[in-house]
Amino acid sequence: MLAKPLTLSAPGKAILHGEHAVVHGKAALAVALNLRTFLQIRPSNNGKVLMCLPNIGTHLNWETFRLRTLLTVFTDGLDESKSPSPEQMDALKEFAGITTELSATESLGTLAFLYLYLSISAKYGQIPSMEIVVWSELPTGAGLGSSAAYSVCLAAALLTACGAIGCPVEEEKSVVRWPEEELELINRWAFRGEQVIHGKPSGVDNSVATWGGVLRFQSGKITSLKRVPTLRILLTNTKVSRSTKILVAGVKDKILKFPAIMNPVLASIDAISHECESVLEAMAVSPSQEYYPVLEELFDINQHHLNVIGVGHSSLDNVCRVTATHGLHSKLTGAGGGGCAITLLRPDTDPLMVEAARQDLSACGFECWETSIGAPGICLHSLSSLKAEVLHVFNSV
Repeated sequence: MLAKPLTLSAPGKAILHGEHAVVHGKAALAVALNLRTFLQIRPSNNGKVLMCLPNIGTHLNWETFRLRTLLTVFTDGLDESKSPSPEQMDALKEFAGITTELSATESLGTLAFLYLYLSISAKYGQIPSMEIVVWSELPTGAGLGSSAAYSVCLAAALLTACGAIGCPVEEEKSVVRWPEEELELINRWAFRGEQVIHGKPSGVDNSVATWGGVLRFQSGKITSLKRVPTLRILLTNTKVSRSTKILVAGVKDKILKFPAIMNPVLASIDAISHECESVLEAMAVSPSQEYYPVLEELFDINQHHLNVIGVGHSSLDNVCRVTATHGLHSKLTGAGGGGCAITLLRPDTDPLMVEAARQDLSACGFECWETSIGAPGICLHSLSSLKAEVLHVFNSV
């Protein structure tokens, strides 16, 4: 059981290569983005469960005796091997008083928490009263895996709190991770949280948030690359909203209309993913600057392919144009049609050049972060390992 506060974090996700082609059986490379969601769980003896989400100004609390009453209704069939049922979701919405006035982010975040809390309580025993604070560096709704990082953090915290998994504290280590079998359990529960939020998720986002690094996803099979380098990137959010469903349907229509033209493009995107995987594995064994021109060229080729299949956008063209004036290479990441782009930075890229590119992108109305990909998955932190901004948030709540 939880004896002291615990702080943990999980990364976001970006697609390096394979967008849209993955829908048609090709390989995609998903990478852990080192913009993270942080969760602090604190034991409490006030008979309440408190939930605070400072990013969206949400403060929730429930009496544990009321949650126990609901638990008796939910005990049957709550398990990480079973998907949430419509009846369970309806009962949770009624309990939480969720109405159309609440934002989708707040409503779905609340439902995912309640579902995981009750599910894990039902299987492993009652979780005591507690306070949970969740704060994220990730923007919501940008296709960067923010909900998966949230679900993975919740699953890990709740499983640890009820004793289903251990608390992997190691002397002299400021950041530690759970053993593989416990990560598997975290991932399975986090996927249920993702089902509450998204209905039919692929499982890629929560797997990236759990395992970190780089994952290959193809035909429903998710494989973690064992050794990968950490790469510096600029991440740019164009803030242009888009419908993934409409974009996916548009690609399908093009394939049906021009199969002899489009299928070779998809095959080429698949080849890019495999070539990139080989390069990343080689870089992990023998880091060298000579690999960066290859990665940059793969970015350029894939971006052209994505425009060909119809998922580009003028805002993404602007990102590519602006960064190219600084000698940098960019491509869209995710669904396209707006959304986000990633720009590769070499280890020796001049910080002044990076800052100039950031300023030019900001002048276009875009939001920009310098971060890295290939980050570690869910992990437990000592307070000394946290950035000042994160500590400030937790100390303020």
